[in-house]
Amino acid sequence: MMSTKVAVLVGSLRQGSSSRKIAEAIVALAPKGMTFEFIDIADLPLYNQDEEANPGEAVTSFRDQIRAADAALFVTPEFNRSVPGALKNAIDHGSRPYGQSAWNGKPAAVISTSMGAIGGFGANHHLRQALAHLNMPTLGQPEAYIGNSATVVAADGAIANQATLDFFVNFLAAFAALIAQVRRTETADRAAA
Repeated sequence: MMSTKVAVLVGSLRQGSSSRKIAEAIVALAPKGMTFEFIDIADLPLYNQDEEANPGEAVTSFRDQIRAADAALFVTPEFNRSVPGALKNAIDHGSRPYGQSAWNGKPAAVISTSMGAIGGFGANHHLRQALAHLNMPTLGQPEAYIGNSATVVAADGAIANQATLDFFVNFLAAFAALIAQVRRTETADRAAA
């Protein structure tokens, strides 16, 4: 079985955020052969095209981490019916310079969260728009809109509810299948070239 390295990007910068707790609990459910690396986005400066020629260490390191990953998992809260600015900033940094996007072709999955019942629907779909533009094959099903996010993870760091745990296990299995499908397609394309 081929090993898969997944970059995890959490939209909230707050250390105790529900999104971060959910992401950490999901990583513990990883299927065999799938590893996760949390990518810090807190130190990225605001994207400014004037600085593309000399982006600085934080940006260069971030882009290198994304390029080294086989796929990306986004776990984000919803801010004002969209993604938090820090996550959008990270996406913009990874997409530049033009024609050299670190995101290009990487399979992706999206989990959105909210304290309310809607589960971050707006953030989920805004993020999917950007990922489609960045040529990132994105998991369509199952969709992951996680409402009442503060109750999802128990005090011990595990998923609090068996049905939710089963959902995340299935979500990760579907994501692994998408990654494998993208790899097969890439291999077939290279063979045909």
